[in-house]
Amino acid sequence: MQTTITVRHCEISDLLRERAHAIAERLGAFVSHPLEATIVFDADGLKQVVEIRLHVARSDVMVAKGEGADHRTALDRAEEKLRRRIEKSDGRLRRARAPQAEPM
Repeated sequence: MQTTITVRHCEISDLLRERAHAIAERLGAFVSHPLEATIVFDADGLKQVVEIRLHVARSDVMVAKGEGADHRTALDRAEEKLRRRIEKSDGRLRRARAPQAEPM
């Protein structure tokens, strides 16, 4: 899976960049056929914003946005939101594919 990390209007450490890459890989492991992950770090006034986009084959792009006092907190919040969305969509797909009983 290709991972792109973009930083706008701010600076991040190499440690945070490595953490973001690890989170992208971890989220990609939850879905089947991940194609691309994009993580955007931004500063909006006094709050820090992180947006994670995960593109999955034969599916929509899943997007989650996290805000916090620092980028690490915002990244963790965005990861949690995207993980919940993945679990929610995975459960929906699983129920749709379950075999149904034939009417008698």
